[in-house]
Formats: sequence, structure tokens, C-alpha cells
Amino acid sequence: MAFAPIITSLLDTDLYKFTMWQPMLHRHPEARALYRFVLRNTPQYPLGDLADEVNAQLDHLCALHFREDELAFLASLRFIKPDFVDFLRIFHFQRAFVRAWAEGDALHVEARGPQVHVMGFEIFVLAIVNELHFRRFDRERALAEGRKRLADKIAQLRAFALEPPRAHPFEFFDFGVRRRFGREWQREVVATLARELPAYFKGTSNVLLARDLGLVPIGTMGHEYLQTFQATGVRLRDFQRAALEEWVQEYRGDLGIALTDTVGMDAFLADFDLYFAKLFEGLRQDSGDPVAWGEKALAHYDKLRINAHDKRLVFSDSLDIPKALALYGHFGDRVAMGFGIGTNLTNDVGLAPLNIVMKLVEVNGQPVAKLSDAPGKTLATDATFLAYLRQVFGVAS
Repeated sequence: MAFAPIITSLLDTDLYKFTMWQPMLHRHPEARALYRFVLRNTPQYPLGDLADEVNAQLDHLCALHFREDELAFLASLRFIKPDFVDFLRIFHFQRAFVRAWAEGDALHVEARGPQVHVMGFEIFVLAIVNELHFRRFDRERALAEGRKRLADKIAQLRAFALEPPRAHPFEFFDFGVRRRFGREWQREVVATLARELPAYFKGTSNVLLARDLGLVPIGTMGHEYLQTFQATGVRLRDFQRAALEEWVQEYRGDLGIALTDTVGMDAFLADFDLYFAKLFEGLRQDSGDPVAWGEKALAHYDKLRINAHDKRLVFSDSLDIPKALALYGHFGDRVAMGFGIGTNLTNDVGLAPLNIVMKLVEVNGQPVAKLSDAPGKTLATDATFLAYLRQVFGVAS
């Protein structure tokens, strides 16, 4: 079978990879990191069988460079700085920094090296593994089912349009690069939603599709950005404040949505004082009970005497259209909202999706960890460090 590349553009990734990459280049270019692939469910076919194909795709990925038209699009985003574009002009992934291998039925992938050279692997690896896995199924049957389900989603939102308006509009985005059925299917989904639901569909995290389809690229920060500060020399108790402060200094008011669940919402709000609450436009929820999380966020703004109507809550944890509409029904008259929907948009084709991640586990030789608001999303490779992190932030095991 002829080789068919999955990644053909280095823009075919999430915007937040670039928006985290830039401050790391400016402020921590010396940091070294380890990212590790994790499978959280049991697929129908063992992923270990894909190791050779994954390596072939990584060979291809590491031969790609940013093209001038791609750099021009990045440069057109006001928060992307000229020196970062110059860095990307000479950048390409180093094959020596990433490896994939099989161990029985299990697939292992690790990226290790200077963080500014390995942090970009994450989304590409996940997209590669997903597409290779789903090539083993009946493509046409899956696409037919996917189109039927996509039409159902559009019908749900057209029915919703008949309901009385709320104080704030309903807006949702595509966050589905990492879990997509395939590259072309994501393009079809995003183009269809942009055409059929322009009042509600407001952008995509996929930088390439945003450029090609004239959409707003969406994204700010992920867990890896905050976790990095657990090992950059600041006191562990202060890592969230340090990460938020450097973000503010980098972006000066742009990209103002802060992620809250690196060590849990309660510990985050303890650090998210009046200074940060005024500087950041809003917050993003990615684990735990979304209603309880939203109520905590609104109570925090109220305690700080900040008008919540001037802020924005973004929900992005395992959403589908009904869940998003239910949350909108609960909060839509109280705060501006946004909904990032991933797997349910780009991989709802009648096949069981893979639950895969590729997470930061070590920086500068020290372990880092995430204490999620959902126990199944807590990620750490060092039990001693995890216990210490829980102790420092008062998070129960």
C-alpha cells in the first residue's frame, strides 16, 4: 500500500500549541521536557500494530517546514510576534527527539529534548495515531454515518434557534484536531458547520482550517503551559501565579482565557486574585462537574465585585450539542459563554473513539503533574511528587 501522509502542513494543529510555544521560546528556551503518549481505553484493534506506520508518519512530519504563506498567516495574528515567526521560518521537527515503538499490544511514543523543539509533537502524534487506527475500518460506511449525525446536530441547533434569546449568545467552536476520524473529515465538518450555522459556529482550534475557511482560530493555554512552571525554579506553591503572570506579560491583554484545573478549581481560585481576575477575560473548564465549576467561577467574580456579564466562561470537557445547550440554559443569562466541542464533532461516526493523550510528564529532569477536577484525568508518573503536590495545594487523594 502506497504511503499516504497524514500531516501535510505544520499549521494542521491547535492554535494553543503556538500561543504556548511563543512564551516558552521567549522566557524558557533552555527548558528540557519529556512528553509521553497515554491510551486511556481499550481499542478494538491493538495500537501496537501501528508502530511501524507511526514511525513512517513521523519521518514525514520531521521533513516538513513552514511555508511562506503559512508564516504570513501566523504573522497576521496580532499576538504572534515577528521574532517567533523568524524562529518558525528555520524550524523543523528533529527526528532524534521523538520515538515510537511497540511493546506487546501497546504503542509507546515519547518526545524528549528542548521543550521548544518537542512541545509541538503532541497534536500531530495524536492525529497520526487516530487516523492510522481508523483506516482499519470501513471508511465509506463511517462517513455516511458521520454525515447523518452531523445533520442531526445541525437540526438540533436550528430547533434551538426558535427559543427565546438569552442575555448572551450561544457560541461553539471545533476543538477536534487531536481526536478526529481523519484530516479530510474534520475539514468537511468544519466547512459544513461554518456554512450551515454561522450564527452559532464561531471558529476552530485548527490553524490550517481557520486560514483556509476564513474562520477565527481559537485557543489560549493548555495544561502543559502551567505544569512547566512546576519545574522552572519558582516555589511550587507559586507555580500557577508565575505562569499566569508570564502569560500576562507576553500577551498584554490578548488571549485572556485561563485554564483552571491543573491542580483543581479550588486551588486555582485561591491564586486567581483581583489582579488576575481583572486582567483575564475569563476561564476555561476542562474537567469535573461543569455546573458546579461555573457556579464557583461566578461566586468568585461576585466576591471580587466583578460584573460576570463582562467575563466569559468556556466549557471544553467531553461536550456534545445537548450538553452545551443545557449548560447554556443554566448560565446564558448570567455570563458570556463559549463551548469547545472536540471528539463529538470530528469523530462521531459510529465507531468507538480512542481516548488518547500525549502529556508533559517531566521538565528539566523533574516530574510534573496534573491534579484534575475529574479523578480519571489526573496524570503523573511520579507518585511521590503527586503526593507532595496534593499536600502543597491541599487536594485530597
